[in-house]
Amino acid sequence: MTNAFQPAVDEVIQSRYSCRAFLPRPVPRTTIEEILAVASRAPSGTNIQPWRAWVLTGETKAALSERLLAAFDDPEEAATHADPYQYYPKQWISPYIDRRRKVGLQLYGLLGIQKGDAKRMHEQFARNYKFFDAPVGLIFTVDRVMEQGSWLDYGMFLQNVMLAAKARGLDTCPQAALIQFHRIIRQTLEIPDNETLICGMSLGYADTAAPENTLRTERAPLSEWVSFRD
Repeated sequence: MTNAFQPAVDEVIQSRYSCRAFLPRPVPRTTIEEILAVASRAPSGTNIQPWRAWVLTGETKAALSERLLAAFDDPEEAATHADPYQYYPKQWISPYIDRRRKVGLQLYGLLGIQKGDAKRMHEQFARNYKFFDAPVGLIFTVDRVMEQGSWLDYGMFLQNVMLAAKARGLDTCPQAALIQFHRIIRQTLEIPDNETLICGMSLGYADTAAPENTLRTERAPLSEWVSFRD
């Protein structure tokens, strides 16, 4: 039996992408609150709701971006910062490394960045720290006492944020790039020591004229990752 709402839900899920260029158009606070309230309906073990969000706009976002860019552009300073947790595998293997390389080549190809152009690559990566010019930056943290199960819950919450935004005509970009500079973020936003930075996210209205926003990543066919046992 097909639910009448299924096509609309599918469309929101399938149309979500990582937006890397935003318009300066502001997002009303009420809209942000709606998105986060809807996202909080994500399931969590025994309803512990482990998420914590920090919403950045205006001068606060600009000040944080300035500090992050200064650190990223200074090799010696950047070397003093490290991720608070291991996001990617320590040793890459296929097919994961192949997918990673492919999306990098696709993105840089759209931007006209040639392989080996370290300067342009650095400049593009630095856009993470400006939240890709989005009017809203989000920082997500979790209490250090939480274990892997809560991080699983958190992933469902983050997906809800992105889908609730998309349903309202907004786009997002989840950003693990920010976690390297978690100490700067913690200090600037006065985040308590008991909170671990999970990721950041850009939120706003997509610049549809930007070539990078035409990128749509592929998904492997079910035959590669699904096993049926009758």
